[in-house]
Formats: sequence, structure tokens, C-alpha cells
Amino acid sequence: MENQTNKLNIVFIVNPFSGLGRHKDIERYVEKNLDKEKFNFSVVYTEAPQHARLLCEQALAENYDVIVAVGGDGTINEIAHPLIGSDKFLAIIPSGSGNGLARHLQIPLDPEKAIGLINHLNSKSIDTVEINDQFFVSIAGVGFDAKVAQKYAGQKHRGFMKYFQITLQEYLRYRPKKFSLIVDGQKITRKALFISFANSDQFGYNTTIAPNAKIDDGLIDICIMKKVPFWKTGLLIPLLLTRKIDRSPYLEIIRANVVEIKQKKKIINLDGEPVKMSKHLHIQVNPQSLKVIVRG
Repeated sequence: MENQTNKLNIVFIVNPFSGLGRHKDIERYVEKNLDKEKFNFSVVYTEAPQHARLLCEQALAENYDVIVAVGGDGTINEIAHPLIGSDKFLAIIPSGSGNGLARHLQIPLDPEKAIGLINHLNSKSIDTVEINDQFFVSIAGVGFDAKVAQKYAGQKHRGFMKYFQITLQEYLRYRPKKFSLIVDGQKITRKALFISFANSDQFGYNTTIAPNAKIDDGLIDICIMKKVPFWKTGLLIPLLLTRKIDRSPYLEIIRANVVEIKQKKKIINLDGEPVKMSKHLHIQVNPQSLKVIVRG
């Protein structure tokens, strides 16, 4: 990755293991659609977990202006870490399975259209959320949410049907857990199937868990979901897909800036990836701390 002219320098960090293969022709798409009068570009590929973060750090050391995450929410999470609080820009070419953050930001799933969007350099400052010594950009979760993420991460083949299959299998045998929370200083206890901490509005695949979540309002939408009787789950799925899940009596949503939570397990879902952390989690919003290229 070398700088050659006074044009803006942009690097595409590609996760070749992500999602459904939209990344396969990325170099051809970049060559065809990127505005060469504005940008010098490089394309690099990740080789292992956390490599995207190292590549981003290298790009920042070499004074790149725009860092493009070509992957899913997990890849975006890795690349976002070094960019938080900086004056550099994150851009996204969605090539994961669920692509929750890209869908929330209305970034095209078509890679050529996503590259065309980058040419306009229209940016928005969004919130990130610190959780203990890590961050997430879109969503984190504990309980059943984390269990599904853990099972899904080990799959050779991904996609909505595999995600749905795992969710259904685990749902039948998963028992709700008791969680202790301190929400902006107020103690509450809930027995829940899962608790999601939503910065954006959805898990991915257009399944919306927090229909009114805003990614730049300085707040987390804490989504506390009770276990729905299995015979009623067929009524729940349409609500998830039509942005009406907040109408369900099984879901409670609380907005907050700072949350502490105690859980029995150490696995959490962090932007779609299972991560081992402490049983005690401290979660706090960093308002408008990441610059992202979005639609004009």
C-alpha cells in the first residue's frame, strides 16, 4: 500500500471468507466503477481473524484517507476499531451474510452501486459503542442471540436458510436466563431469551429488532425479548421482517446511554461474531465517533 499522488488514497480491505461471495470480482468492480480522478486505490485481502484490523492500522500509518470494508458486520467491526475518533473515513461494500449495518445505512448490496456511492464522498458521523475493552458498531447481544452467533460462526456454508435452521434448532431447547442490569443508574432484573444492545436497527437479513433505533442519537436501544411459546413464533417472524416487532408484548425496549449487565455465560454476540468476554459487561455510547460514507 503506497501513496503515489495528491489524490485521496483509498484501500479496499477484502475478507475473502465472508458471506455469499459478492467480493469475488471486487478488483474488476473497483477498476470499472471507482473515480480514478479522485482516488489512488489499493486492494488487500485478509488471511485470518483480526487481520482486517491490522491492515486498517497499517493503512492509517501510511496516511490512507478512506478505508473500505469489503465483508460483513464482523469485518466492519474489525476495521472500525482503529478508525474510531479519527478523521479518516470508513466505507462499506457489503459482502457478508446478513449485512445488518449496511442495510441500516441504506448502502446498496450490489458492489458496483456501493463503489459508485463512495465516489460522492458523502459522509455521516455515527455512534459507536464501547463494551468493556472492545467496541461494536451495529449490535451486540447476550443469551440466545450469542448462542446462535456461536453456532453460526462454525458453519462452512452461510446464508439466511442456515441461520434460520440454527435459530429454530436452538430455540426449541434454549431456556431463558436471568439478567441483572443497571440502566443509566437504575437497577432492573429481567428473565429473557436474549437481550440485544442495538446501535442500528437490525440483526441482518432485514430482521429488525429495534425499529426506532438511530445510529447517531447517542443512545443504545436495549431490546429485552421474552421467550415466545413455539406455537406463536410464526406470528413473530412477520413482525421482525416488517419493522413492527416493537408491537409484540414479548419485547421490551429501553433507551440508555450507559448500561451494565451481569450474565452467567461469557459469550456475547458482537456485530454478528461470538466473542468471549467477562460475565460483567459495561456498555457505553461514544457519540458520533466514526465517519462513514453513506448515500447523499
